[in-house]
Amino acid sequence: MSDYVTKSGLSVHPLLADFVDKEALAGLPISSEQFWDGLAALAKAHVPTNARLLAKRDDIQGRIDDWHHANGSVAKNPQAYEAFLREIGYLVAEPGDFTIETENLDPEISSICGPQLVVPVSNARYALNAANARWGSLYDALYGTDVIARDGDLAPGKGFNEKRAAAVVARAADFLDASFPLAGGSHKDATGYHVIKEGETRIFVVDTAIGRTGLRDPEAFVGYGGTEKAGEIVLKHNGLHVVLVIAPETPIGAAHAAGLSDVIVEAALTTIQDCEDSVAAVDAEDKVGVYRNWLGLMQGDLEDSFEKGGKQVTRKLNPDRVYKDVQGRELVLKGRSLLLVRNVGHLMTTDAVLLDGKPIGEGLMDAAVTALCALHDKGNNSRTGAIYVVKPKMHGPEEVAFACAIFASVETMLGLVPNTIKIGIMDEERRTSANLKAAIYEARQRVFFINTGFLDRTGDEIHTSMEAGAVLRKDEIKSERWIASYEDRNVLIGLACGFSGKAQIGKGMWARPDDMAAMMEAKVGHPNSGANTAWVPSPTAATLHALHYHQVDVFEAQQRRHNQAVPSLGELFSMPVQVPYSLSREEITRELENNAQGILGYVVRWVQQGVGCSKVPDINNVGLMEDRATCRISSQAVANWLRHGLVSRDEVTSVFERMAVVVDQQNQGNPIYRPMAENYQSVAFQAALDLALKGADQPSGYTEPLLHAARRKVKARDAR
Repeated sequence: MSDYVTKSGLSVHPLLADFVDKEALAGLPISSEQFWDGLAALAKAHVPTNARLLAKRDDIQGRIDDWHHANGSVAKNPQAYEAFLREIGYLVAEPGDFTIETENLDPEISSICGPQLVVPVSNARYALNAANARWGSLYDALYGTDVIARDGDLAPGKGFNEKRAAAVVARAADFLDASFPLAGGSHKDATGYHVIKEGETRIFVVDTAIGRTGLRDPEAFVGYGGTEKAGEIVLKHNGLHVVLVIAPETPIGAAHAAGLSDVIVEAALTTIQDCEDSVAAVDAEDKVGVYRNWLGLMQGDLEDSFEKGGKQVTRKLNPDRVYKDVQGRELVLKGRSLLLVRNVGHLMTTDAVLLDGKPIGEGLMDAAVTALCALHDKGNNSRTGAIYVVKPKMHGPEEVAFACAIFASVETMLGLVPNTIKIGIMDEERRTSANLKAAIYEARQRVFFINTGFLDRTGDEIHTSMEAGAVLRKDEIKSERWIASYEDRNVLIGLACGFSGKAQIGKGMWARPDDMAAMMEAKVGHPNSGANTAWVPSPTAATLHALHYHQVDVFEAQQRRHNQAVPSLGELFSMPVQVPYSLSREEITRELENNAQGILGYVVRWVQQGVGCSKVPDINNVGLMEDRATCRISSQAVANWLRHGLVSRDEVTSVFERMAVVVDQQNQGNPIYRPMAENYQSVAFQAALDLALKGADQPSGYTEPLLHAARRKVKARDAR
């Protein structure tokens, strides 16, 4: 502790103290003493509650384990199981009907529906790319992905493929015909796009082979920029803007009869800048890096320089897009996503700040520092002055209420109006899913979204029922009816609580960033279900997923679903156990290999390089977006099979060693990668193996404790 500095009775790591005092507080009407006094009061008030809630998690889990030992799986007596959960306080009384009261939400949250990105804020380049993904080139997204077939004449090749480009233009015209149909003819036949003045108003007309026409809905034309021969035409549908770029002097525009060189779509309306599952922040140095990037985003001056194509590139935040409206007045469209910040959950502590010599809750520090940084937003992010905090991994209404109490304390210490800090409730732990209406009620004055997270939710499902029996294989779990129940309950409970037109109902990630054709087939189901938003893995995916929100009017879908019956708790608790002898040894080994390879591929980058989220090749060399949630499922699945004797410790260890060779081969091109198969005692390999062998004993099955310890060990070794 000799290196720590004392701030209001707290022992604070000097890197954090310097960041707060010299950077985060600069230019704000808040003194250093005010901030640190506030943080000290925050810690003293909430650290004991945090500890009590974590102890309650453990106590409840122990009781559930005992119930399964005595009674077997839920399926043997579902009524008794539900009664037991009420008896131990796992299930609480549901509140009467109510409507959320959240005020001052931005339209990207309340009234416009579209894609949402999640990005590690620790990586400045990724953070900037995501923030700038409010707008995306449809031509680029189609040309660069498998949405347009990649075989035969349409294969991309090394040079420019004119036939592929023609297919892109045709596909974009199909989109325009569906979302902005002409009064006569098709966009495919357009020979000219024009803005003409009629009196004091501008109208949009289209020349086609059969004559001049306009839009079937003239009000879909909302603005324009540039000149008659080279400019941009702004259209609007389902609340989303689309820009037609007219540039006949460009190669693409010259090949189009109307000079249309691109179609720019409004894509990622919101972006979660993540301090949690997608980052590897294990100490004060890492946390300050996370906070510094978030501060730069809020100040609007974050930059990142890197080499691309042999040239030095500097990435900055995009400015707003400025046009003229139909009356010739200035029309300003936001140039970047509305930025939300995801804090860590209630579990982990941080030695960046010590109270009475002990680490405080990392979530307490996140709440205070990320809110402080957000004070630098002068309306460039939130037009209403709201601070949007996504809070993950909360177990039930009591923990949601605790998060709200933390935010209220932060508002007091920073002099903010009550309920300035909004809360996004991640519905990803089973106790929250089962008590969702009560959880929303606790946050009714500040909730801005509820979002399902299939991955963490599955990990918690396995861990909660660890003693019930052997879990199904991962691919089998996805088709179980409890998953459909979970997703439906989230939407229907949200609608019943008044979310429509006021707050977001969100859906989870598409994990295969290279498989966009399949995404376009499947992910339309999210807006159809009544979800305002859904997570996508890249700006390109956001551009493509945006088309679904033109295809589906989410508010109509919500109206259609509003009075549907909410699936019962019996359905929510319905995941069956595996019949132990229903799988062959070959099937068991294959599943074990799949899980082991996934764990190793993710953990080795996390521990060796501090990479919290990346595209990791699976056992079949298919790139999957992996973060701690995916690792949680795999590690819990192996731990469960180990617990119930489907596999042995020796078998698990042997398969991990064999899969380490595979992962080493997959990382051969990485110059800083250290092979695991050369040293099975390496920190990375042992951390991955421990996640499986010790998974049943980890709190709620989380991966953070083991990963943090391993990463800190590597950082300490590398620093010597």
